[in-house]
Amino acid sequence: MSADTTTAESRPLFTGLPSGIAPYVAIVGALASTYVHLSMAPMLLQFDQTQAILFVLAGVGFLAGIAVYLSRFWRREFYLVAIAFALAQIVAWVVMSGRVSEMAMLSKGGEAVFAVAAAYLYLNDSSDADAVV
Repeated sequence: MSADTTTAESRPLFTGLPSGIAPYVAIVGALASTYVHLSMAPMLLQFDQTQAILFVLAGVGFLAGIAVYLSRFWRREFYLVAIAFALAQIVAWVVMSGRVSEMAMLSKGGEAVFAVAAAYLYLNDSSDADAVV
């Protein structure tokens, strides 16, 4: 085993709470979208099973991203994946002619805030590609 592998494995799984406001803004944005997707999925299940499954996957995707962000597995490049994931949610809503409602605005607003905060974090992350945030 290399020294890098040993060092990474010796760190705790949970790296602690992030510092600064931007990570919390991103997490709140992700949680807003998660809330909307997971709360609407059961209602959608009655009308469109495929869309309900996609809503669950979107909500779980944000929760999984938060979990990875707070773990030793996080890498700087994941910010780009997170931004693409959030923007894909917005694009999908527009392409599918999503209905404008309070829940849609909460979700899309949360995703937009999340994407901006993640972009800020990516641009201001001074760790190298192999370091844990």
